[in-house]
Amino acid sequence: MRKKLPSPISLSKKLRQVEALWTPHRIAQFDGHQLVLARVQGEFVWHDHREHDEVFLPIGGTLIMDLEDPADASVEEVRVDPGEVIVVPAGMRHRPRTLDGEEVTLLVIDPMDVKHTGDVRDEKTVDAYPEI
Repeated sequence: MRKKLPSPISLSKKLRQVEALWTPHRIAQFDGHQLVLARVQGEFVWHDHREHDEVFLPIGGTLIMDLEDPADASVEEVRVDPGEVIVVPAGMRHRPRTLDGEEVTLLVIDPMDVKHTGDVRDEKTVDAYPEI
């Protein structure tokens, strides 16, 4: 049986299908990982993912990633512009947010079994990602 040949995924077309803020939509899977697109605005919740790193790549708009230093619980604000990428290490508490009500579009890479908000339950927690 012949494998289906891969084809390009149009991020702009897929983003038109993403309406709800802070709700990741899965666009592809590979080697136990997933590519998800999201629209975000305002602040997310502080959380961590104990077992894995998380990759954020803003497509449109500027993402602010608040990172908590595990040594002293101080918070560092990191600006991530479109076309840049940030890797949040496993176990690091973080909070993605946007500036001044700006809507930001993101590509995120996570393991398939990721919990959206780690062990934190919040009104923004999504348990199952829509596939588009």
